[in-house]
Amino acid sequence: MIDIREEFDKLIASNRILAREEVVDAFGHVSLRHPDNPHRYVMSRSRSPELVEFDDLMEFELDGEAVDLQGRTPYGERMIHGAVFENRPEIMAVVHNHSYEVLPFGITGMPMRPVIHVASVIGQNIPVWDIQDKFGDTDMLVRTMEQGRDLAATLKNNNCLLMRGHGAVIAGRSLEEAVMTSIYLQVNARVLSEALKMGTPKGLTPGEIEQSSAVQGSPLAKDRAWEYFCQRAGV
Repeated sequence: MIDIREEFDKLIASNRILAREEVVDAFGHVSLRHPDNPHRYVMSRSRSPELVEFDDLMEFELDGEAVDLQGRTPYGERMIHGAVFENRPEIMAVVHNHSYEVLPFGITGMPMRPVIHVASVIGQNIPVWDIQDKFGDTDMLVRTMEQGRDLAATLKNNNCLLMRGHGAVIAGRSLEEAVMTSIYLQVNARVLSEALKMGTPKGLTPGEIEQSSAVQGSPLAKDRAWEYFCQRAGV
């Protein structure tokens, strides 16, 4: 039986970890599909991830409607999360961030691809979604379910997606997976950027991605990494 409070505490920890690892700053958010209701999800009210506490958590329908606002202001881009959950029943957690190291790969045409084994979790294909393609000039924020569903359709069955001039979306089958993938997407971007200065980097092969990501997702690696990141974040 799932301990709901434990899962919610893990969601709070996820916010703190992503802030500690500088994947998010004042902006960005992480959500959890509700453990008892797959047609709802949980995320903080509009607050910087490093400051999120239990009382900040809010429950939403997949279309972004709050179950009980209680006078709180939700994140404006929660439609990203609802659309991914709606489109991907197996996904349990979603992260949206504006990682500075990742951003160049969404605006230059240089593809993001895993080049180190710990980043195999980002997957072989990382598509780029451009809000302007379908919606013209906007404030670049995903504010409607129509926009969110278009994004989710571009994500398809991949683990990560880049948003042109905006950031990234990461889909995970658990909070741990979503958080670790977000962290190593940023690490991979940093390594790949440095390698490109030296020559033509050799990326991981499809077989290497499959085998390495299986190891990274195993309890041997996942539990060890999660404990490490929790300690660094003080949670």
